[in-house]
Amino acid sequence: MRSTPASFLSRINSHISAASLASSSKMKLLYPTSLKLDVSQIEGFPSVTLHPYDVKAPIPEEHVDAEVLVTWTNSSDNLKDAVNRLTKLRWIQSLAAGPNDVLAAGFDTSKVAITTGSGLHDRTVAEHALGLLLNAARRFYEMRDYQLQGKWPGHLGGPQPDRPSDRFTTLRDARVLIWGFGNIAKALTPSLVQLGSQVRGVARRQGVRDGIEVYSEDKLAELLPETDALVMILPGDPSTMHALNAERLKLLPKHAWVVNVGRGTSIDEDALYDALVEERIGGAALDVFKTEPLPEPSKLWKAPNLILSPHAAGGRPQGAEQLIVENLRKFLAGQQLRNLI
Repeated sequence: MRSTPASFLSRINSHISAASLASSSKMKLLYPTSLKLDVSQIEGFPSVTLHPYDVKAPIPEEHVDAEVLVTWTNSSDNLKDAVNRLTKLRWIQSLAAGPNDVLAAGFDTSKVAITTGSGLHDRTVAEHALGLLLNAARRFYEMRDYQLQGKWPGHLGGPQPDRPSDRFTTLRDARVLIWGFGNIAKALTPSLVQLGSQVRGVARRQGVRDGIEVYSEDKLAELLPETDALVMILPGDPSTMHALNAERLKLLPKHAWVVNVGRGTSIDEDALYDALVEERIGGAALDVFKTEPLPEPSKLWKAPNLILSPHAAGGRPQGAEQLIVENLRKFLAGQQLRNLI
């Protein structure tokens, strides 16, 4: 997150003073009806009025003077309409973890502050990642396939070797590497540690975070060969495009699984497909893809040992009201906003 320029704070302060505090008019905040917000938690600011809006429709004419816009699952047409018609807009609070949809609409970030919902999805994404890891280790997906065929998968039951070194069968003693060690990773790690996993992280900066050793990305060549499960939680930006490519996939052990709950563009999907078909890795569990929904012709549908989930890890912002209130209070005071891009 970048620091708020003094000139930008000055514009916010002067705007609020002129439009909201020094006159009888009130600042208008639009909130989405695409999720159930407890508006009573946001009410109470004397200089602010709250108004619901439909995120799939054009902004109503009576609300084009809004200065604050809260977004969640807005259509691209709705956001483009807001760009053109909300000429007094000064701040957008997205409830999504990333602001890609808002930025793609074309808002002028030199005039409109944009804050994200980073932190609102940590627990739900962490829970989903844990579920995918357990599914991979215990092969629930394969059991389900046999069930639908009316067959008994005897090879998956009965006596089994305990923690074989050539397979990923349990989280106990598993070497789990989390690439993109941020807030979601911090929410996931305690569950992994409790189940007995050996957790390490990779991020742009090395250090110790919540008791976990985090390495810089230049150590990947050393870490990947020592990994049983690679969990990717990378953001979607040019610097992470195809971060997991053919070269890095070759560094993973033959039994290793790849789990992605970050952004689909961080994996070279063609290289991953080849690695699965050629059995050079144990499997993959993906919640995100380069193109969503995943196109019908995609080879990934039929890839062996691949678990697909439809971008289902997040989708439930938790604590949205508290974030809106915190940032609204800071906005009115001309202070640095939380999660400012």
